[in-house]
Amino acid sequence: MDHPDEKTLRKLHKISGLPLRRFFNTSGLIYREMELSKKLPDMSEDEMFKLLASDGTIVKRPLLVADDKVLVGFKEEEWKTLSR
Repeated sequence: MDHPDEKTLRKLHKISGLPLRRFFNTSGLIYREMELSKKLPDMSEDEMFKLLASDGTIVKRPLLVADDKVLVGFKEEEWKTLSR
């Protein structure tokens, strides 16, 4: 998946059960330049989804989509449990 659109992000978020903030690439240049750590707490979910969909570098990678499970970012233990 290259650059997920807003509809896809909404679907992945729902399946994941994770807080939407987990979908942000907090290590990314744009995240830091826009000072999103300060802005996200005051943003609505709609605003966050639009922002995530506006630039693929804002979305945390990798995104693993498997049946009814979505993993955001690489955490070895989570990935191992999915492959069992």
